[in-house]
Amino acid sequence: MSDNGCGFPAPGLHSFLFKPIATVGGVEFNKVMLLALLTSIVVVVFFWAAFGKAKVIPGKLQMVGEAGYDFVRRGIVYETLGKREGEKYVPIMVSLFFFIWIMNIWSVIPLAQFPVSSVFAFPVVLAAIVWIMWVSVTFKRHGFVGFFKNVTGYDKSLGAVLPLVMIIEFFSNLIVRPFTHAVRLFANMFAGHLMLVMFTVASWYLLNSYMIPAAGVSFVMTVIMILFELFIQAVQAYVFVLLACSYLQGALAEHH
Repeated sequence: MSDNGCGFPAPGLHSFLFKPIATVGGVEFNKVMLLALLTSIVVVVFFWAAFGKAKVIPGKLQMVGEAGYDFVRRGIVYETLGKREGEKYVPIMVSLFFFIWIMNIWSVIPLAQFPVSSVFAFPVVLAAIVWIMWVSVTFKRHGFVGFFKNVTGYDKSLGAVLPLVMIIEFFSNLIVRPFTHAVRLFANMFAGHLMLVMFTVASWYLLNSYMIPAAGVSFVMTVIMILFELFIQAVQAYVFVLLACSYLQGALAEHH
């Protein structure tokens, strides 16, 4: 029974909490961690199977792998960083894209039915990886002084407002940017899963009541939400990697 007294098991924060499956080395291992582990395995196995014995005339699996790899390489990395600068970052961007995409897709897979990205810790770690890479590349390309100018938006032509702009840019680039990078992915997957659970539970609840026609409407909405989520899951993986590349673009750009 729910707290509202009507018997409807409304989804909420409890929908994102799972009991431990096992305890490994004092660390509780739950469903979300299992799905994250399976995501890594799926991505590695897929690309190993697709390119482990690559052929000049590719088979079906290799063609799918090449299409996915080429989409990220040409459609995101080259478009943002250019071929010369971007080639070295293609592997990590491809890895990020497919890792995030598969983490998201679990929400519509039977038995799994949960997007790993809706647990804030995972987007935070991924955003931290991008942030560390961005900081490292900026230091390597511009040195300490160049890094300082890059993250503060230093431009002496701004005159009297320069100190204020530098403070805002500093906090925006070093603190707000990685936070919003993580929140964007987390919030979309969190909200999407909550809506999907709500319509799914509502369909079952209404089907077991006298409001069977309403159950049909709720079921149709569930199907629509699943299709919409499939689209959003891919878009969020795309946006996360696109933003990562745009950050690197700023790190690689010459500061004048």
